[in-house]
Amino acid sequence: MASFVRRRTIRAITAVAAVTAAMVMAPIITTTVSSLSASAFVLSDSSTTRKSYSRSTIIVYGSAVPSISSEEVRSRNLHQLERLRERDRHSVEVKREDLKIIFEDDHIVCVDKPSGVLCVPSEEGIPTMAKAVFDYVSHKQSSLDKMVVHRLGMDTSGLVVFAKTMEALRGLNTLFRTRQITRVYEVLVCGHVSKDAGTIDLPLMRDYEHPPFMRVSTDHHQQALLGLDPAIVGKKLLEPPKPSQTRYEVISRETLLDTDLPVSRLLLTSVTGRTHQLNVHCAAIGHPIVGDKVYGLNGDAAPNGGLELQSSPGEMGTSTLELQRDIASCFDNRNMCAHAQKLSFQHPVFNSPLTFESKAPF
Repeated sequence: MASFVRRRTIRAITAVAAVTAAMVMAPIITTTVSSLSASAFVLSDSSTTRKSYSRSTIIVYGSAVPSISSEEVRSRNLHQLERLRERDRHSVEVKREDLKIIFEDDHIVCVDKPSGVLCVPSEEGIPTMAKAVFDYVSHKQSSLDKMVVHRLGMDTSGLVVFAKTMEALRGLNTLFRTRQITRVYEVLVCGHVSKDAGTIDLPLMRDYEHPPFMRVSTDHHQQALLGLDPAIVGKKLLEPPKPSQTRYEVISRETLLDTDLPVSRLLLTSVTGRTHQLNVHCAAIGHPIVGDKVYGLNGDAAPNGGLELQSSPGEMGTSTLELQRDIASCFDNRNMCAHAQKLSFQHPVFNSPLTFESKAPF
């Protein structure tokens, strides 16, 4: 037992050391962590038109490592997973006449998924985009799972590509694994983002307080993992933080619907493709995606991507809580404003360049 505890502790300490080292070595950071219990970060800027949000971007306040037991983490995770399963059961069925095919050849098919449709099944009998493609598109695959190479969240609309042959499946899996596919999303976020373009560079970790969701990783929250038992909470929760980068470009600064509430229309390029990366990054910089019921205001996940923001707008035009409340109030029962707008990659069989685009429904 003693050796097991030592091994587990060493693994956790190694994870904390990894994230701390990454913070110190990142080239865009202008300050280092002042302490493990209370860290003050500053905003770095290299030009007047482009901005890089980094690990040093957000001011984080904390006085003590959160105290939570392994049993409580497990209980919260099971409860939330059941809620997600129940939500998945409300996935909308895509009929043959509603299937919008953007491109198709003998090896791949690219479709435009509506919001409210689950991409892949979480349990048997639930209508999904993958099931519609498997049933209505001619292919050579023996099972639905052999067509799936990536997915979109249920609330996210837009482009999804499926493999019709095993050769295409192997090729697409390689392209996604080696990040040779460019994915661009169009989103509406709360508030006016003042900088025209830049990069959000914030590492992500599993959220032990709001499992199974994600949050921005800090040394403060990595410390909290030291007391958790992997046999109870699972090894995935204790994985080291993952570097995550999102490039953004402001298309327009608008008002929402028929109101005077400010929103920004952005193009987001997912560089690293982490789970829920775009949602967490937007929330963490104070501009949650409009209609995001998980990472937005009063959502199921930790607010602000797991960070505490300054209460008033900063130089990046961070949206206030009052603005987020007003937007949530007038946007209730509407779909989240996130759309997979563009996919670019080399054909997995013929190696020819492909680019698909789809107009956002909002």
